Amino acid sequence: MRQAFHEIALPTRGKGLYAFTPQVRDWVKTCGIRQGLLTLYIRHTSASLLIQENYDPTVQTDLESFLSRLVPEDDPIYEHTLEGADDMPAHVRAALTQTHLAIPVGEGSPLLGTWQGIYVFEHRRAPQMRSVILHLIGE
Repeated sequence: MRQAFHEIALPTRGKGLYAFTPQVRDWVKTCGIRQGLLTLYIRHTSASLLIQENYDPTVQTDLESFLSRLVPEDDPIYEHTLEGADDMPAHVRAALTQTHLAIPVGEGSPLLGTWQGIYVFEHRRAPQMRSVILHLIGE
């Protein structure tokens, strides 16, 4: 059994989904591991990871709109306001989504569906630099 680790730094421009599937595929190919399990983990509490449709961009827009309605900014129930009006909603949104993903690897490639892409879901308004750790284990 072999293992490999990698870190991808992803700049964001504010709220929304940021695809990085090509970077993941390219790295998995270079590892030489043909069969295994890829784990991705985002090292932040105000952003998350998603596997989502990569064909129609309105899916991404609709997801952002839905979460904005579900978790509004400036809600008076929030006590944590030290980092701005969008920070506590970003934490709630990250708690409702995922901070890690597990993807099977076969024939040296992540086994994603035809229309699936891997995304960082940025929940803050301001640009951020996000860090995603990749861990691949297999043969």
